[in-house]
Amino acid sequence: MNTPLTQTFPELASLSEEDVKEAIADPAYLAALVNSLPPSQQATKDILDLANHNEELAKRSLAMQDDLNRLRTETQAAFDHAQDLKRRWADVDREQRDVYQRHGTPFLLMRLRHATTDLDVSSERLASEFVKLPDIEHDVDTARAVDTFVKEFREQRKTYHKRVMWGDKCTEGKVHWRDGR
Repeated sequence: MNTPLTQTFPELASLSEEDVKEAIADPAYLAALVNSLPPSQQATKDILDLANHNEELAKRSLAMQDDLNRLRTETQAAFDHAQDLKRRWADVDREQRDVYQRHGTPFLLMRLRHATTDLDVSSERLASEFVKLPDIEHDVDTARAVDTFVKEFREQRKTYHKRVMWGDKCTEGKVHWRDGR
């Protein structure tokens, strides 16, 4: 019997027509016949080898599972810590900018001008209060009050004019503040 089937599978050439018909009629016989062919045996061996290889890979993967879970946990903790540090950095950076702003030239000049204005108001109030004192004879207390007023007024006005000069110099760019950076 020389058919395309026997040309592809020469092992079947030894079968009689009756064996072939019986194999077609009986699925168990056909399965046994097909499984006895060398290509089927090789395919079965290849499948078993792949299954054994997959099982070995699965065992190695399971053996690494605890380490991988530990590493995953450590990595997550490190990532969370990095995120916390990133948020903290933003807060610290904002605080630093605020501090530098409070000690920057424009802010210091503004504070100097406010202090100068406050001192001007204070010295003018002192002079107004002195002028409103009742006119009494020149006794020791009056002389002392005048001396105290003159000393205090002179000190305030001297400080006022120094601050005005520093403010003018700063505005002209003749003063350079050291900021420690």
